[in-house]
Amino acid sequence: MQGAKLYEAHLNSSNLERSIKFYENLGFKVAYTTEDRKAAFFFLGENKENMLGIWETKDTPIRKNHIAFSVSPEKLRGIIPFLTEKEIEVRESFGLSPAEPIVHTWMPAASIYYYDPDGHSLEYIAVLEGEAKPHLNPMHLSEWEKLS
Repeated sequence: MQGAKLYEAHLNSSNLERSIKFYENLGFKVAYTTEDRKAAFFFLGENKENMLGIWETKDTPIRKNHIAFSVSPEKLRGIIPFLTEKEIEVRESFGLSPAEPIVHTWMPAASIYYYDPDGHSLEYIAVLEGEAKPHLNPMHLSEWEKLS
């Protein structure tokens, strides 16, 4: 439907308390927890724009998912030091080292990837100005900036 936006996403966790601490360490604020359903909810953005739900599922295998958190290009530049300070390992993607953001040339957007404690793939993504170059493979942000 035109004009619709994604409001919420949910992830399973093998240990809700550990997951709450992980996401709080990233700066997310718990909006609500429910002990009987073993769930926690985090509002993201201003005015409850988005929500992330974490559900403990100790008796079933964790189905690993992927979620991307949108940030500005300026904020993205500080994410690797931020994650490193929090002792969260930035991971390699598309065969490129995690030393700097990776550009998806078909968009264009720059991303940084890491995992949560249950192995869910998390991403910070920033949409970039300029024309897409879908004929090019993913590359580091510094390489992309030399093309402009």
